[in-house]
Amino acid sequence: MTLQQLRYAIEVAGCGSINEAAKRLFISQPSLSNAIKDLEHELGITIFDRTNRGITLSADGVEFMAYARQIVEQAELLESRYKNKTRSTVHFSVSTQHYAFASEAFAALMEQSDQDAYTFSLRETQTFDIIEDVRTMRSDLGILYLCDRNARVMNKLFSDGSLKFTPLFNTQPHIFIGASHPLAGREIVRVDDLPAYPYMTFDQGENSSLHFSEEMLNLSEMNRNVKVNDRATLLNLLAGTNGYTVGTGILASGLGGGRLTSVPVETGELFTIGWIAHKDRRPSPIASAYIELLNDLVARTYFDANQFLF
Repeated sequence: MTLQQLRYAIEVAGCGSINEAAKRLFISQPSLSNAIKDLEHELGITIFDRTNRGITLSADGVEFMAYARQIVEQAELLESRYKNKTRSTVHFSVSTQHYAFASEAFAALMEQSDQDAYTFSLRETQTFDIIEDVRTMRSDLGILYLCDRNARVMNKLFSDGSLKFTPLFNTQPHIFIGASHPLAGREIVRVDDLPAYPYMTFDQGENSSLHFSEEMLNLSEMNRNVKVNDRATLLNLLAGTNGYTVGTGILASGLGGGRLTSVPVETGELFTIGWIAHKDRRPSPIASAYIELLNDLVARTYFDANQFLF
């Protein structure tokens, strides 16, 4: 077993594809495949499960990757300490529901980073994939919400994946609408006010269910439904139509150019936005820095300004 093999395995796990990892490592796909197979044979375990849909970490692979990352990180620390050379590339990845504050903190992390070389990844993706990304260590952190409706299922998934949920803030649901929407300017809206307008939601793919819904209210019985896959598309549709979605409130840092507004929904439900990580894996310095930026942003925007973050 060599450090090179460990680095190869980490790259494959991060990409979720041997072909893509080979491109990033500048080696041939057969060479990378053979290196991974040799490593699995030497250790006597299957690190990656291979299917027609791609590769994923096996149960042994998840445990192996935790040790592999620690070994490589320690080796890189030794190299940077004792070799007169540029520091090794720092890797950090976040998977999140479609929150502006997550990307704003990510941008701040990029701005303040003093690393000579880094590979950062921000994935706005489906709820189930967020959990899988963190469980398989494709991502260091995942950002999502808990409520009474989804807590039992989500906490079971967290427990099965050895994940820990840490709260960031609590909020009530708001509708998010264009500035010219008929409901704009209301102090509060009721669920009964909404059926006349298109309901826009983020598509959860084959794992679609109320437990994985990104929207905070159960409005599944609405007649007019529009599904989207990314935040930019959603915001443009909201600004140009009478549609609405449900989230935590206004955009962070005034994003939206005044085209969008939010109105609280009359409900007794409360939602907790937070982040998940492997409970047995200590956050890296760069992950800790990102968490600190998240906390600072929430404290500054949510608490001090009494605003809500979409």
